[in-house]
Amino acid sequence: MKKIKIVGAGGYGGVGIVELLQQHPEFKIECLVAATETGIKMSDLYPHLTGFCDELIRTPDDPATQENFDAVFFATPDGVGMNAAENELKKGAKVVDYSGDFRFTTPEKYSAYAKFIGRNPTHAAEKLLPKTIYGLPELHPLGPEQNIVGNPGCFAVSCILGLAPAASGNLIAPKSIICDCKTGVSGAGKKPNAAFHYPARYEQVNAYKLAGHQHMVEIEQELSELAETPIQITMTTQVVPICRGIISCLYADLTETTSAAQLLDTYKTFYAKKPFVRVYNNTATIGTAQVSGTNFCNLIVDVDERNNRLRVISHIDNLIKGQAGNALQNMNLMFGLDPTTGLNFSGQCP
Repeated sequence: MKKIKIVGAGGYGGVGIVELLQQHPEFKIECLVAATETGIKMSDLYPHLTGFCDELIRTPDDPATQENFDAVFFATPDGVGMNAAENELKKGAKVVDYSGDFRFTTPEKYSAYAKFIGRNPTHAAEKLLPKTIYGLPELHPLGPEQNIVGNPGCFAVSCILGLAPAASGNLIAPKSIICDCKTGVSGAGKKPNAAFHYPARYEQVNAYKLAGHQHMVEIEQELSELAETPIQITMTTQVVPICRGIISCLYADLTETTSAAQLLDTYKTFYAKKPFVRVYNNTATIGTAQVSGTNFCNLIVDVDERNNRLRVISHIDNLIKGQAGNALQNMNLMFGLDPTTGLNFSGQCP
């Protein structure tokens, strides 16, 4: 069994990976770390884990956290992983970081992202950037030779997977892309915030970050690489009064006259060997409930034939495929395991 350490265990990203690892045949949680809510058992913080994960949540300076582990998940915000990953790598661990710290492979790319979100543009571990990889395994194959991965943002996962086949085939006009994205409240994380207080969210839908969402940077980066030409998107993110789930309605002008059937075939071919992407036609009666609690991305692929415009509806669970599940998928591949290990389950209905 591989020994696993989770940093940021107390948040939704942390509990998400803890939940998934309960059924994993090769990974075992050995250490939970957090900056707050320490000194108590994980199952005291999250009672549904009683009898499944009763591990103590430790402070970062606890001697038990300094031992050698086979893998470390940083379920932490920007700035944490870049200051701690190198030490874990030196001790032989493989690292998956949830934040934007390792989503970019050069100091220049990181600097552009950091400036966009108002952070220090200098990376604290620049020499690690050429060694990282953007952790969307449907696009970037990885294996045991990879030791550090930057897990994508949740909106980025939904939009990139929804647009990748069209961008790769240069089927869409580079500056015509619109990403209209809605997320559940859990996307804001666990920390209390007046804007997410129940009376402020009940029967309330609102757009936010209209000046530019941070995930837009990585969406444009990945799509531009696929298309081999600069791509710019218009992105509108919204919060809807559900707990979990993302639905991204994606639009772009097609460069040639294309039918819905042709586009559907293109998408099915592109994702034929990608176990967590499911492609549906425009008659599918699916929504966020059909991916809730799973690592799947469900895509409805269509063409507005009157206007020759691509229309893709992308559904993911923001906390699983958009976070912990994708992180585990990456870690499976980094240990040479089947990517579906510990993740191949259907969810529940209703």
